Amino acid sequence: MICKICNYEFKGRSDKQFCSVKCKNQYHTTLRKNTQKATLKIDAILHRNRSILFELMQGKTSEQIMLRLVLEQKQFNFKYHTHANTNSKGKTYYWVYDFAWMSFSNDKILVVKPNK
Repeated sequence: MICKICNYEFKGRSDKQFCSVKCKNQYHTTLRKNTQKATLKIDAILHRNRSILFELMQGKTSEQIMLRLVLEQKQFNFKYHTHANTNSKGKTYYWVYDFAWMSFSNDKILVVKPNK
């Protein structure tokens, strides 16, 4: 077998990929750094979106209808969300971590905050 990092030929289990712990650590450190670089911008957008929803919903009921313009003025990015689900009526909720929104029309948005 040949090490993925240093190309050193070694013996061991058939599924072994690295000749040493050093090579294994180097591989995973590089992988983690590349992943962080790629996701840093998206994570920042998601965090900003959640902060905007949190700010708008503080002290409010668990659901509120607001104008899309209000969210856009705060630079909410509707393209980024963590997940989505469709309710029994066929309406899609878009989630940013633990907050959700659903479009009623081109100018109205329903924002839902978690029950805690």
